[in-house]
Amino acid sequence: MSRPLPLFHHPDYVAALPAGHSFPMSKYALVLQALAEMGQAVELIPPEPMPTHWLEAVHDPDYVAAVLGAEVDPARERRIGFPVTLEVARRTVAVAGGTYGASLRALATGFAANGAGGSHHALPDGGAGYCVTNDLAIAANRVVAEGRAQRVLIVDLDVHQGDGTAVIFAGRDDVLTFSMHAERNFPVRKARGFRDVALPDGMEDAAYLALLDTELAALLDAHRPDLVLFQAGVDPHGEDRLGRLALSDAGLAARDAQVVRACRARGIAIASTLGGGYAEDRMLVARRHAAGLTAQWAAMAD
Repeated sequence: MSRPLPLFHHPDYVAALPAGHSFPMSKYALVLQALAEMGQAVELIPPEPMPTHWLEAVHDPDYVAAVLGAEVDPARERRIGFPVTLEVARRTVAVAGGTYGASLRALATGFAANGAGGSHHALPDGGAGYCVTNDLAIAANRVVAEGRAQRVLIVDLDVHQGDGTAVIFAGRDDVLTFSMHAERNFPVRKARGFRDVALPDGMEDAAYLALLDTELAALLDAHRPDLVLFQAGVDPHGEDRLGRLALSDAGLAARDAQVVRACRARGIAIASTLGGGYAEDRMLVARRHAAGLTAQWAAMAD
């Protein structure tokens, strides 16, 4: 059995959705099963729920109140893609707490992961694209405000642009956003982040990994963040039903290890979040996430 992976996780990470809903909510529980199948030991760490005032530091207070009271208006719920129930509200504060907790653990030890998170489409005034609140932004803003880090770099390798995160941190130099995503995918109108790299449809492993190596090294060397928040979505996979890229299982694992090695070589702490991944077979998605987490943790020992 391998050394335990430090993973923030909580039963509230899974909230009930309407029957037949396309969002793969069950993957957040299945990822624990997938890690066990792979023989990856896990140190499960329960997150503290994110206090309301830290949600309000990133999102409009009226919107936060609507989320916590399960009173989000129908138009906004349509943009999110599912109803915001009290169960979903508990989930959003737990997940934000997990990303923050992983950030603190990473700053202390070098690496930690959240077994959910990466909700990068949520904007200051509301959620969108299956994202209710932006845990990446909430955690990054908090660690900077508390003086735990002077600069945070959000490395977003989901197949979709991290538009909400880009909007939230526009003009700031203490939290920088880097998004490498499919150009012709959601959202249709891209935001302007600190560094955006739009990729053509069908890009495969070798070209992707070479470009990532160049882009990430340049950002880390030029800006020297204290912490990297890694959005490790598995939807760049060639068989993902919402993706337009063509990475393989091996390519995704190599990507994750590459990000961790680049940070570790420079003494930069890294906290990982799951991000997107979509397939009819939810266990297949969970196994892709688990493989990525295992690759990240193994890279810490290289």
